[in-house]
Amino acid sequence: MKSRLIERANHALDRHLPEKRLFLKSDTSTRFVRLRPLTQAAIIATTGLLVTWTAIVSAVFFIDAINAGSNRDQVARASQAYQDRLNAMSSERDSRALEAQAAHERFGVAMAQVSAMQSQLLASEERRRELETAVNVIQSTLRRTISERDDALEEVAQLTAEMTDENGSLQSAASRQRDLEQVLALLTEALQETAEGRDKTHDLIAEARAQIQDLEFQAALSAERNERIFTQIEDAVAMSLEPLDAMFRAAGLPTDSILETVRRGYSGQGGPLTPITFSTSNGQPDPVSLRANEVLEDLDAVNLYRIAAESLPFSYPVQGAARRTSGYGYRNDPIQGGRRMHEGQDFAGPVGTPIVAAADGTVVFAGRRGAYGNMIEIRHAMGYTTRYAHLSRIRVTRGERVSRGDRIGDMGNTGRSTGSHLHYEVRQNGNPTNPMTFITAGRNVF
Repeated sequence: MKSRLIERANHALDRHLPEKRLFLKSDTSTRFVRLRPLTQAAIIATTGLLVTWTAIVSAVFFIDAINAGSNRDQVARASQAYQDRLNAMSSERDSRALEAQAAHERFGVAMAQVSAMQSQLLASEERRRELETAVNVIQSTLRRTISERDDALEEVAQLTAEMTDENGSLQSAASRQRDLEQVLALLTEALQETAEGRDKTHDLIAEARAQIQDLEFQAALSAERNERIFTQIEDAVAMSLEPLDAMFRAAGLPTDSILETVRRGYSGQGGPLTPITFSTSNGQPDPVSLRANEVLEDLDAVNLYRIAAESLPFSYPVQGAARRTSGYGYRNDPIQGGRRMHEGQDFAGPVGTPIVAAADGTVVFAGRRGAYGNMIEIRHAMGYTTRYAHLSRIRVTRGERVSRGDRIGDMGNTGRSTGSHLHYEVRQNGNPTNPMTFITAGRNVF
C-alpha cells in the first residue's frame, strides 16, 4: 500500500520533476544515483524551508539589534536624567545646609549682641537705683537739717526773750548766745552744702535719665534688628525641617518616638543644643530667651532628623541604569508558578551595575545564602535591616561599617533568579516591609 502511494506520487510529479540520474565515476567502474521526482521534491522542500528559516532568523536578529540599540539609548537618557536629578537635589541639599549654618552663625552673633545690650541695660538700671538711693538720702538729710535749723532758731528766740525779761547774769546769756550763733553758723554751712549736693544730685539724675533714654532707644533698635534676624532664622529652620518631617510621615514612621530614640542613643559629634537663658535672678526667662530656645529646639530637631535619615533606608539602592520589575506583595512565581509572597523589590539592570548602601549601618552578613545567591545584609538604626541579593560580586565584609551611598556590591544573577537583577528587602525587627515606601518618601530629600 505504501509503495503504491509512492509510485502515484512519483507519477504525478514526473511531469514537473522528471527522473534524474547522478553518475559517479571511479577508475574501475561507473555508478549512478537515481533521483526520483518525490526525492527531488523532498530536497527542494527541505532547501526552501532552510532558506525561509534562515531569512526569518536573520530578520528577528536584525529587529532585536535595532530594538536593543533603542533601549540602550532610552536607558542611557533615563540614567542621565536620574543622575542630573540626583546632582540637583544634592546641590540643593548642600545649599540648604549652608543656609542653615549661616543662619545659625548669625543667630549666635545676634544672641551675643542681645546679651551685651541686656548687660548695659542692667548696669544702667543699677546706676539709676543707686542715684535714686543717693537722692533719697540727701533729701532725708536736708529735711533733718532744716528741722534742726528751725529748732535752733526757736531756741535763739526763746533765749533772747529770756535775756530781755531777766535781769540776771548778762555774761552767761551772752555766752549762751555766742554758742547758739556758732551752732547756727554750722547748721547754715551744712544746709548750704546739702543744697549744693542736692543740685549736683539733680544734675546726675538728669544725666542718668538721658543715658537711660539713649539705652532704651538702642535697645529698641536692637530689638527690631533681632526681630529680623529671628524671622530669617525661623524661616530657614522651617524650610529645613518641613521636608524631613514630611519624609518620615510619608514613610509612616512616628516622628516623636524616632526623635526621642535618636536623642537617647546619639553619641557622635554635635548633640542636642543647650537652651539659652539670660535671667540674672533665677526667675522666668524673658521672651527673647524663650524664642531663642524655641529656635534651638527646632535646630535640634533638624539635627536629629538628619541623623535618623542617614540611618534609615530612604536612598535608592542601585547606582546607574535600572528599572523596577517585580514589586513587594503576592505575585506569580516566575520559576515554579503559583501565588507566592515576594518580600522585596526587584531592580533589573546589566551585570556589574553598582549596588550601594541605602543608609548608614553595619554589615552583619556577606556571602552566599541559598536562593538569595550572593547576599549582603546591613543592620541600621531602630531595628531596621536591608538585604541585597543575587549579586555577582560582594565588595564588603562582615562587621564593616558603611555609609549611605557606599558601593557594597555588583548586580548579578546568582541564586534563584531568572536574569540579572537586584532583590532588595527592608525589614524591621525581622519583619519584611515595602521598600518603595521609604524610597518614595526620600525621593525629594536624597
